[in-house]
Amino acid sequence: MEPHTHPGHGGRASPPGLRAADGLANAVEISGKVIAVSCLAFMFVALLVNVILRYFFAGGIPWAYEIHALLMPWLVAGGVVIAAANGANIAITLLPGMLGARGAQVLLVVVQVLIVVTSLSVLISSRPILVASQYQRLSTLGITQVWGYASLVYAFGGMALLAVIDILRVIFGGQTWDRDPAANSLS
Repeated sequence: MEPHTHPGHGGRASPPGLRAADGLANAVEISGKVIAVSCLAFMFVALLVNVILRYFFAGGIPWAYEIHALLMPWLVAGGVVIAAANGANIAITLLPGMLGARGAQVLLVVVQVLIVVTSLSVLISSRPILVASQYQRLSTLGITQVWGYASLVYAFGGMALLAVIDILRVIFGGQTWDRDPAANSLS
């Protein structure tokens, strides 16, 4: 079995902690993909079945109008986590491009620390919303809206975790900014 290598180590084997962090980042990314695909598929099927029932039987599925209130936030949260895991979120690369490798690493750590602080601030400040949403029910489904708002915890918790992993990658693996962001563009 080949040792896990990391670009910052010049082909040498990565430390076990970095391999574990990479594995955790991959697991978080996979969870985002599963959530996004599941939500999208379920919403599509529910909408399709509802349209067919309305067209052929003059009646649809009453909860089909409310399911998006629960699943759309999770679809967005899954997409946010996928983007964060791949470094495909919005970025301005002018400053890292002007800095040397070491300066770019310091800037990357500063940006990731800001992401952790921002994400944790959102999680802390959203607690009252989560508590209040436990008492709000969707009329047809009867489900509390906390299930939709819980996507905030997943999205911002995932972003904070991935930012911490990126900090570990810089410290232990020498990760730097991607010098060719066009190669990672999803557009």
